[in-house]
Amino acid sequence: MNQLLTSVATDELLASALGTLRIVLEYLGTVAFAVSGAVAASRRRMDLVGAVVLASLVAVGGGTMRDLLLRQPVFWIENPTLVLVAVATALAIAPVARRRDIGALARHRIVEYSDAAGLAIFVVIGTGIALDAGASPVAAMIVGVANGVGGGILRDLFAAQVPEVFWNGQLYATAALAGAVTLWALWALRLPAEVVFWVPLLVIVLLRVLSLTRGWGVPSVAVVQKRELQTESHA
Repeated sequence: MNQLLTSVATDELLASALGTLRIVLEYLGTVAFAVSGAVAASRRRMDLVGAVVLASLVAVGGGTMRDLLLRQPVFWIENPTLVLVAVATALAIAPVARRRDIGALARHRIVEYSDAAGLAIFVVIGTGIALDAGASPVAAMIVGVANGVGGGILRDLFAAQVPEVFWNGQLYATAALAGAVTLWALWALRLPAEVVFWVPLLVIVLLRVLSLTRGWGVPSVAVVQKRELQTESHA
């Protein structure tokens, strides 16, 4: 009996710890995505309002898509804390952009690496929430990917450009899908919660880092016209 009680207490403690960790990572992911939104605004020469809007879109856009797909209350309407975190992040990044120090961030890939962390966090959270809500495996993976990449898509659309996830050839949506599939497989095998949480997150981050550092990506389907080739050869 004592062993059983000890086991139950340990499971509850682990569940509480994972819940707390999830909240912390959600805040970190929000900051990471908000940074990428504020930097995108500076590159498009937007004003402070534009930077705040883009930062907020990329920070909570994916979670909004997730909740709408699952027909749940949109999380930031009841608790706008994450929106406020995104706004504060944008206001903190704005002075850096005004001093034109964004190039230094780009050279050290700080934006890309923070974006990779945000992607991993929100894909794992979104897929987990969908599975807990009773979604089918395929639906849960779609929701998880949408949670991860949705904010970036909205950011690029509001910045008047084709969403980067669709054309740059990097492992972005592919990395998100790989993480979602990994999470579902581990969840289906009924492995410990910490394994189901951490392994997919590391898979996504690793694929993104390899894509950034080693040039791993997906094939392009772009058709290069003869005139474009001639122009490039004379450039």
